[in-house]
Order: sequence, then structure tokens, then C-alpha cells
Amino acid sequence: MNYLIRTKSQLHVGPFGKKILLLLGSGLTLSLTSRPDIYFKIIKETAKEWKKINQRNLKEAIKRLYQSKLLDYKNNKDGTVKLILNDNGKKRVLEYNLDQLKIKKPLKWDNLWRLVIFDIPESKKRGRNALALKLKELGFYPLQKSVFIYPYECRDEINFIVEIFDLAPYVRFLRVKNIDIELDLKRYFGLI
Repeated sequence: MNYLIRTKSQLHVGPFGKKILLLLGSGLTLSLTSRPDIYFKIIKETAKEWKKINQRNLKEAIKRLYQSKLLDYKNNKDGTVKLILNDNGKKRVLEYNLDQLKIKKPLKWDNLWRLVIFDIPESKKRGRNALALKLKELGFYPLQKSVFIYPYECRDEINFIVEIFDLAPYVRFLRVKNIDIELDLKRYFGLI
């Protein structure tokens, strides 16, 4: 079973190594959420996933993640070892979390529109392009080049994306009751 594959230009983390990084990074995810229900859900899911992991495979994958310089460790006084995500590991976890990001649709729409508006300078072009691409992937409708709309609650998800790309000063999130193209938007999102 391949956990890590080395190429001349970069290191690729296999699915098992990726899962370990995500589980270790759940603390990072906890720090980015403001909702207690999400907080406890993350803790519960993380505990379940750790129990599913084969111990032999876990040790081998951790060894390779350490060799790849994504993890550090600290020896505890009681003889146990504490695994720590270093900065490279944290960046990789954020990338994986971003790839898996989805917005949960409620059973009933609350009749509010969510607008994401941004004016991002050229010096942050990479982040600007990534934000626009991710909004499209999540199903947002582009009203203009830097204005996107969505019918469901997504504040935490937008905050997460903005945090990853360090765009907070340039992005605004609005909840809007009325919009002049509401009928077209309702059709687009399948709300009628």
C-alpha cells in the first residue's frame, strides 16, 4: 500500500496519509468554526475515524509523514509521543479541507440570499482567482465578476475560504431579502 510517492519536484501524500493529516488537522478546523453544533460534530467524527485506522498502517504512515516534513513530534514524560502538525502540514490540511468543502442545503429555504462581494488587489490575484473558482464549484451564481449569490446559509464556509487565502479585508458577506432578478435566481437554484 503506497502512502507517499516521491517525485523529483514534490511529495505526494496517498489516501491513508491524507486521512491522517486531516484527522490531526481537525483541531485546526475546530479553531475556524464558531458554531458549537459543528464543533461537537467534528470531535465525534474524528474519534470515530481514529478507531477505524489499522495500527500497523498508522505507524508506517506517520513515519512517512514525518519523513516528508509534514509532522513533528514531542516525547511526553509518560513515554507517549505527541504528534504535531508543522506549518507545511497545516497548509496541506487546509488544502484538503478546501477540496472537500460542501454547503449543506436545508430542507426549507429561508427566503434570504447570500451575497459574496470582493475587491481584491492584483497583488493577491492568486487568492482572488481561487476564491472565484471555489464559489463557482460550490454552486454560487456569478452576478458580476466579483459578486456571487447563493440561497443557503454559508457564512462559516465563506469565512474558511477567506481565511485560507488571507482575503478578509477584501471580502464582504451580505444577507439580502430582495433582489430584482429573484425569479430567475429561484429558477436557477431550483427553488420554484
